[in-house]
Order: sequence, then C-alpha cells, then structure tokens
Amino acid sequence: MSIKAEEISALIKKQIENYQTEIEVSDVGTVIQVGDGIARAHGLDQCMSGELVEFSNGVMGLAQNLEENNVGIIILGPYTGIKEGDEVRRTGRIMQVPVGEALVGRVVNSLGQPVDGLGPIETTKSRPIENAAPGVMARKSVHEPLQTGIKAIDALVPIGRGQRELIIGDRQTGKTAVAIDTILNQADQNMICIYVAIGQKESTVRGLVETLRKHGALDYTIVVTAPASSPAPMLYLAPFAGVTMGEEFMYNGKHVLVVYDDLSKQAVAYRELSLLLKRPPGREAYPGDVFYLHSRLLERAAKLNDELGGGSLTALPFIETQAGDISAYIPTNVISITDGQIFLQSDLFFSGVRPAINAGLSVSRVGGSAQTKAMKSVAGTLRLDLASFRELEAFAAFGSDLDKATQAKLNRGARTVEILKQGLHKPLKVEKQVTSLYALTRGHLDSVAVEDITRFEEEMLAWMDANAKGLLDAIRDTGKLPNEADLDAAITSFKKNFIASK
Repeated sequence: MSIKAEEISALIKKQIENYQTEIEVSDVGTVIQVGDGIARAHGLDQCMSGELVEFSNGVMGLAQNLEENNVGIIILGPYTGIKEGDEVRRTGRIMQVPVGEALVGRVVNSLGQPVDGLGPIETTKSRPIENAAPGVMARKSVHEPLQTGIKAIDALVPIGRGQRELIIGDRQTGKTAVAIDTILNQADQNMICIYVAIGQKESTVRGLVETLRKHGALDYTIVVTAPASSPAPMLYLAPFAGVTMGEEFMYNGKHVLVVYDDLSKQAVAYRELSLLLKRPPGREAYPGDVFYLHSRLLERAAKLNDELGGGSLTALPFIETQAGDISAYIPTNVISITDGQIFLQSDLFFSGVRPAINAGLSVSRVGGSAQTKAMKSVAGTLRLDLASFRELEAFAAFGSDLDKATQAKLNRGARTVEILKQGLHKPLKVEKQVTSLYALTRGHLDSVAVEDITRFEEEMLAWMDANAKGLLDAIRDTGKLPNEADLDAAITSFKKNFIASK
C-alpha cells in the first residue's frame, strides 16, 4: 500500500490547524525547613502575603512571612508528611471560606468544612477571610437595640445592632451562658447568629450545639469550631472565618450577631505562630501586631447605611482574665477597641448573683441610644441604686442603727439585686423585662420579702400574660410605657392575690 504525498501534506496541515498550545506557568518552590507546623520555602519570589500554597502531599499552607530569601508558611493540616526538599506550589488564591445560607444550622471548622457529619455544604459562594472594614461614610450610627433577653444587660449595659461589646471575666463566671442566652433570645428577631468556639473542648462544643438544637436556635445559627486539639493556625483563623460568613449576610441587608469565645485563646495561638516564625516578641511575649490582629477583626462589625442595605454585624468578643486582672495586655487592648464591656465577677457569681455582672465596671458606649423609651424610663435610676447599695452594704455590715433613708436604700438595693437575677437559658422578652423593672422602680416590690422576689416576678409575669396581655403588647409594639395608672392597677391587682411564703 503506497501513501500519496498529498495525503501526508493534508494530514500535516490538519494537525497544524488543530494544534493548541497549552502552556501552564506555575511558581514552584522548595521546602528548606519544616517543624512545629511551620515550613520555610525557597523560590516563591512572587508569593503574596496570606496566599494559599500547596505542598506536594496535598496539604495546604498559608504564606505569612515574606522574607528576602525564603517564605515562612503556616501549615493548615498535618505537617508530619512534609519533609525538606519537597515541592511547594503557589495557588494564586488568598485564603477563602464558603459563605451563604447553606451554612446556617451547620457546625464547621476554621476552613468552612463541615464537622457535624451531616454531609457536604452545597454552596458556590466564598469570600476572602481578610477583608477591609467598612469606612466611616459606609456606616450609620447604632440606633436599633439588640435584645439579649438578660435584664441586667438590656437595662444597665444595652447593646445596639452593629456594636462591639466585650464580655470579660475569669473562667467559670458564666460568660458563655450570656452568649447562649443572647442567641436563644434572637428566635423571632430576624437575626442570624454565628458562634465561634476557639480552643474549647470538643465535648463542650457538642453540649453547646445540643443546647441550641433543643431550644430551636440552631435553625438560625452557624457554629464555627476550632477545638483545643486543633493546631494553632486553626485557632488563629477561626474568628476570621466567622466574621467572613457574617459579612455575606450583612452586605445583603441582614442582621448578624457574631460571638468570639474567646479571643484570649486566639491571641495565644497567634503568639505561638509568631514565635515559631521568629518574629520579635514584645510585651508578655506577644508579637507587636497582636493589637492589629484584634482591631482588624473587630472593626469589621458595623451598622451599614441605607444605601448599602442597612445590614448590621454585632460582635460579642470574649476575653478571659486571670484573677480579675483587667489591666493585663490583651484585656486592655480589646477594651480599647470595643464600644464598652460587660465585666463578670467571680465573687458575685459564687455569692449566687447570676448573671454575675458588675454594674460599676460594665459600660456601654453606644447602647443607650439603642434602648427603647420604655426601658429607658424604668432603668434610668437602676445603675445609681445599685452603686449606692453596694457602697452602703459595706457600711451596714458594721453598724446596726441606720436612719430610715439609708434603710430604704438598702431594702431597695437588695430587691434590685434579686430582680436582676435570672435563670440559665431563660431569656425574657423586652416587654416582660420592662414590667419587672417597673414594679421594682415604682416601689411595688418594697413590701415583698426579698426571698419571695423571684417567685413574685415569675407569677406576676404569668398573670400579666393571662389577664393584661394588652399592656405587654403595647410595650412591645410602641416601645413606650402604656398608661402608668393601668400598669399600676394591674400589678396591684396581682399583688392582692400573691401569697407570701411563710
């Protein structure tokens, strides 16, 4: 069989026409050192800060230190399979996490991967974890209340949507309980909640998720967890993943609450990474940019203006103190970044005052403008009453003969402390809080024994629900106190039938 010359030339022409050049250019470096979750690579000259890189075994890393002749990379996964001489490749992508409605109701890790065993998360959207905070002109002043359902907070240190309110205190003083109750109270508030658990035991996070599920709060909550067993990079990234997921909703005109529990552990993880990357240590061995770590995270909380959809992202960062020392490095840093703090005190907690909020050291710098008129009118003198009670309480311990005015202040103070106590996972709607505080500040409780106050409040609110629902609805719908004579009459009417304990 002979081949004709024309056939050969036709075949060659066809091949030339169909030939496509596919040149793939990729920056590849070499691992020159690895250990303790940190790798150093040579040859990645064009690498960006915060860029994802991929090692030859498929493990991802995050470029952090861009030095003259090598790049310091934190390894996001097991590092035992990476060795000196391995290839490391640039991806050209900045670290991103998946975002969107599909994440609601799920438990994910710092990379947005599901860890709840409910299958993959079906979402096509993702956002970079580092994002510039909204500028001054993009914001609107905080004016809508974020109802926590906790009387001591909503009355004394109110929080507005778009605010950053620090929750600070020693371990085991009820910080997480405050956050969980706040999340439970958002059930009908059109709010998406994101709970970021940093460095907690997996069993604790599991219990917390079950609490949210039992109360139906998981339907509007995303849980981001970086357990204590995770490597330091995961603890460092978890809050950034949480706020990024929240920003997606905020920029779509929705309201978001993000709880960071707690940023002390994130700072410790960041210190670990920085020391391993050979960055110079500063005060308490933290790196110099630990302030910037928290400020660039918390500044992303905002109330957007109406042109941008009017969405909001409220941040509740937690800081754990050692023996109540709020003047340590990380606590003072975060206090200076946030718009106020709620200080939980061990002494109050152990004496049975729960939530153990110290009204003297707690402050909200913008929340007052987000309080309803009804709450303002009943909570106005509350902080002063409480402060003067604490002062007089110390004196009263020494002397028995007190004048009538002092005795009256002590009696009112004892009832104030009692009415501000609240059970675990029992958030109260704002209209019920206003009713309880109205009964206190207008003197209706002065004749009720201190040990009966809690029961009096429970029974009174149940009675109001059944017999004076119109008054409660008026407080909720208008945000103002209804006719005070009607409210007084209702409370007096209930009081006649209240049976004091013997």
